[in-house]
Amino acid sequence: MSIDIDPISGVAYTLHGPADGEPLMVTMPLMASFTAIFGDVLTPVLDGYLSRLTDRYRVLLVDYPSIGASRDIPPEQLTADRVCADLLAVATAAGFGRFSYWGYSWAGGVGLQLATRTDRLKALVIGGWPPIGGPYQAIADAAERKQHDPEPSSMIVLRSKAQYVQWIHYNRSVQHGWDETAALKAMRALPKLVFHGELGDLVEAGIPVPIASLIRDKASALRELGWETLEVPGVGHEACIRPELFVPAVRAFLDRSLG
Repeated sequence: MSIDIDPISGVAYTLHGPADGEPLMVTMPLMASFTAIFGDVLTPVLDGYLSRLTDRYRVLLVDYPSIGASRDIPPEQLTADRVCADLLAVATAAGFGRFSYWGYSWAGGVGLQLATRTDRLKALVIGGWPPIGGPYQAIADAAERKQHDPEPSSMIVLRSKAQYVQWIHYNRSVQHGWDETAALKAMRALPKLVFHGELGDLVEAGIPVPIASLIRDKASALRELGWETLEVPGVGHEACIRPELFVPAVRAFLDRSLG
């Protein structure tokens, strides 16, 4: 599959599925350069997503931020505004008008920001990130502790240790520039699903990062705001690399929501 680069954002992307399929952007953990980055060992993960989606959906995968075949941006420029502008630009380059968005962990939180900034979304799927009370401060604080010595798993994807500081800038931009309550009310009519592994809380650099427990605790409030919720039993935050456990349910949500 050839990789294209959007000339506006510099984001690399690939398209999978029928040319007239329902537009769906799927972000991290999937990427346009997924196989080049992870090798054949994780090919079953990529196939586990695409084989369950591409009969109906035109799936857009992207390399972002500053990974794979995408152009670099200075780490301090990774803000919620920049990320959303870039993703909308690459969606346009891929021929998408209105589309559905699906992201996990950091990319799940990005979906919230995207829904705040555009009316182009048809449905929103967030995995491994709480729509209410997301742990932006905890992630930023942990990134500050780890920026000089990121864990090896991060360096598989990132190009340099200096790039790790981008997570501080991104999460601080959300903390200081986003009205969560107003945003969630504004997207009430948008079909929305949040899913997580049952054991999906994290500890990063010694800092607790509640994810699964926070989604579980806020389930009633989320339903009042129009969210559907899905808990994947017996797995933690790594649920995203077990597509057989949740992609069928997410696909059913999308099929039902999009008609």
